[in-house]
Order: sequence, then structure tokens, then C-alpha cells
Amino acid sequence: MSGSTQQTRRVILASLIGTSLEWYDFFLYTTAATLVFPKLFFPSLDPFTAVLASLTTNAVAFVARPLGGVVFGHFGDRVGRKTVLVVTLLMMGVSTFLIGVLPGYAAVGVLAPILLALLRFVQGLGLGGEWGGAVIMSLEHGDGRRRGFNASWPQVGVPAGYVLATGLLTIMSFTMSDAAFLSWGWRVPFLLSGALVFVGMWVRLKITESPLFAEVEQRGAKAKMPLLEVLRTHPRALLSAFTARIGVDVAFYTFTAYIIVYITGTLELPRSYALNAVLIGSALQLVLIPLAGALSDRYGRRPVYLAGVVGAAVWVFAFFPLLDTGSFPLIALAAVVALVTHAAMYGPQAAFIAELFSTRLRYSGASMGYQVAGVVGGALAPIIALQLYESFQSTIAVSAYVVAALAVTAVGLAIAPETRDLDLVAVPEDEGAPKARPVGPFA
Repeated sequence: MSGSTQQTRRVILASLIGTSLEWYDFFLYTTAATLVFPKLFFPSLDPFTAVLASLTTNAVAFVARPLGGVVFGHFGDRVGRKTVLVVTLLMMGVSTFLIGVLPGYAAVGVLAPILLALLRFVQGLGLGGEWGGAVIMSLEHGDGRRRGFNASWPQVGVPAGYVLATGLLTIMSFTMSDAAFLSWGWRVPFLLSGALVFVGMWVRLKITESPLFAEVEQRGAKAKMPLLEVLRTHPRALLSAFTARIGVDVAFYTFTAYIIVYITGTLELPRSYALNAVLIGSALQLVLIPLAGALSDRYGRRPVYLAGVVGAAVWVFAFFPLLDTGSFPLIALAAVVALVTHAAMYGPQAAFIAELFSTRLRYSGASMGYQVAGVVGGALAPIIALQLYESFQSTIAVSAYVVAALAVTAVGLAIAPETRDLDLVAVPEDEGAPKARPVGPFA
């Protein structure tokens, strides 16, 4: 039922490659929105307003992600995980490539930023549908005793995408003049996505459908309206998935996005201090996230997850004082330890959220809980942090905000069952959420 080891590895590789490319595209836009797009698409505005307008187009993706989760979650539970994953990857790759050939304001006027926002919206739709499918395919294949480890690999796509996107833009900006980079150099990483997506498509087309979904399909037990059934039968699971993610997102975007604003704006230090510090931490996460997933298979999802929550809540009060030193080694230390705590949360998160829902509703339930929380957490975190510092002129207020969000996550963990021991194969497809059943050596 679980499929061969070779097929499981192929599915995990396909999920990792796909999510890495999706996040590469996503972070590529985020970085370009501060470096390039204000001058290229909003040249008639003053510098501050141009950056603000550019970041607004960036935020469009966060609004689109829940919609993508709902739409593709529905089809993932109706027609299958594999088909949806191919569509979402194609959407992201094509929209990113088109951004790379988009004319600027000087060529087509106000149509340029409108098209930019539209393509960013399509990116958000694709990413919103991607996460649930990639995680669930990895989760539903393979040994039930390694679900935490298997499902953590799509999570590795976040740091992998960040490293790839930031690294390429950094290389392009340092190997050519500012004029050349602004004229055409920034387009190269976007155009490269068009070639990379074919690699991802080739890998994904070779994988088989989830065996658990295939069984549901064979029995004729697919949900007619998955989202409505999730709302009716899994309200507690949905609430737990939503709250369990909020603190993780707030901490992550404070540690990786607000750090750039704080270092360059408040401390007036080089941007490279922040980017390189986060780059080092992200590179370490490539190993730490699957390690945390593996630990959750041994000790449980909630204990490992909670260890990361506590660690982040404590470290955030050391994070800003270390940044205030202005010393790059200490700034790097602040970012690295912060991302270690994030890895402890993010590694088991995928399996924890997906396991809260029964197979016939898993794509819709997991996607909805995860993506809606992203709007409340990730989209607003840098903005709220900026406003708190402006209001109180103290990072203590920002740290307190992160701790409050992490407390919400702790509540989400508290109201959920320990999901490590669920036997997903034996769970009856009734109207309730999965009940805990011992699996293998965890009995």
C-alpha cells in the first residue's frame, strides 16, 4: 500500500525539486521588488512611495495563496494530487518567465505595473496550491514510521529557493554594472525559471498517484465538496492547523524579512550584512529541517514543534541586541540561531498539519489551514514589526509581538492530538477527523 522505496524516493525528490523552484520564483520576486521594480515599474513616484508600491504588488501573492489553496485543494481531493502538482508548477514557472520579459513603465506606461501585479497574483495561486500537494504526496507514500521525515522535504524547498534566488541575484548584481543589472541583468534569473520548470515537470510526470488517494478513488469515497466538508467535519483540526502556523510565520518573516529593514534602515548597515546572515542560516536549514522531521518521527510532532516555539520565544530577545552590535559575525549568529529554532518548528509542521485531516479531505483541509494563516502571519509580520518599532522606538515591542504569535501557536499544538501515531491506512473515511492509532514501534 505504501509503494516501493524507489517510488517513495522519486516522489520526495519530485516534491523537493518542485517546491524549491516554486519558492525560488517567489523569493526572486520578493528580492527584486526592493532592488529593481521601484525604478523600473514606478519611476514617476518618489523613492519611498515607489518602494511601497512595489512591495504592495509583492503582497498580492499572499492574498492569492489562500485562494490557490482552496481551488487546488478542491481539485487535489477530487481529481488527484499528481495532476494538481503538475498544473501549479507550470503556473509558477510560466508566470515567472513572463515577469522576466515584461516591459517597464517607460515602454507601456501604467499597464506595466498592472501586468506585474497580475503575474504576481498567478504566482501566489500556484504557490497556494503547491504546498498541500507536495507535502501530501510525500506523506502518503512510503513507510508510515517515517512520515515526519518524508513530509519535511517539501519544507526544505523554502531555504533552497531562498538560497538559489538570493545567490543568483547577488551574483548578477556584483558581476555587472548597476546600469546593466537594472537594464537586463535582473531578468536572467526570471528567464532561467522557464528552463528549470521543465526539469521539475519531467520529474513530476514520472511519479505515481498517492496510494491512499487511489484507494479512496477506487472505493468511490471522494468528497463532492471537500472544502464544505472540511468546515463541517474538521473544525477543530482546521483551527489547530491555522493557529499552529501563525507564530512560525511571524517568527520567520521577522528573522528573514524585517531583519533587512532593521539593519539597512534603523542601523544603517550594508544590506549584505542581513542578506548574507540569512543566507548562511538558510543553508543550514537544508539539513536542519529534515532532521527535525526525523526527530518528530521518534519523539512526536508536538514535542519537537514546541521545542522550536520555546526556543524562538527566548531567542527573539537576544536577536535584536546582537543586531545592534553592528558586528557581522554576531549578526550572522543572531540569524543562524533564529533559523535553527524555525527549523525545529517547520520540520514537523508539514506532517502535523496534513495528519490532522482524513485522506478524502486532506488536500483541502491542510491547504486551507496553512495558507490562510500565511496572510495573518507572513504577510503582516514585517509591516506590524515596522509599525511597532516606529511607535515605541524599541525592539522589545517587536519581540513581544513575536512571542504573542508564538503563544498562539502553542495553543494550536495544545488543542490538537499527537499525530505521529496515526495509521492513515486504517483510518475509516467517515465524517470525523482521524483518530489516533498506534503504528509500528510507536505502539
